Amino acid sequence: MRVAPSPGITFKTFLSEVSALELIGTTRWQGFNLTALYELNINAFDTDNLNFFYGLGAHVGFWGDGNDGPPWLDDDDDDNGAIFGLDGILGLEFTFNEIPFNIGIDWKPALNLLPNADFWVDEVGLSVRFVIN
Repeated sequence: MRVAPSPGITFKTFLSEVSALELIGTTRWQGFNLTALYELNINAFDTDNLNFFYGLGAHVGFWGDGNDGPPWLDDDDDDNGAIFGLDGILGLEFTFNEIPFNIGIDWKPALNLLPNADFWVDEVGLSVRFVIN
């Protein structure tokens, strides 16, 4: 689960000790967005199970038009359809030993490229994940 301006779900799998792939599915403005990120993880503050992570990726999605779409579209704008862009992520997460959960906080800026070039910086999110070993 991800709580952010664009709420949704998150799935993260480790590819090695330090690299991971994260998929984030979100909703906003009567639409849906899917983001894929490649992340690197480093131990934080010499504390077990606490990691900094950062990475890059891309998003693709769809939104509605006019009143259902993003606020920069006016009511007569017929600009619904696909979006595409690049994403970054920077965060901190903790994995519990006693219970199979992980909690993290991150900032995920995005550069939307299509249909308009826009820089989105409001995505600060809190994620809670079930851990499967």
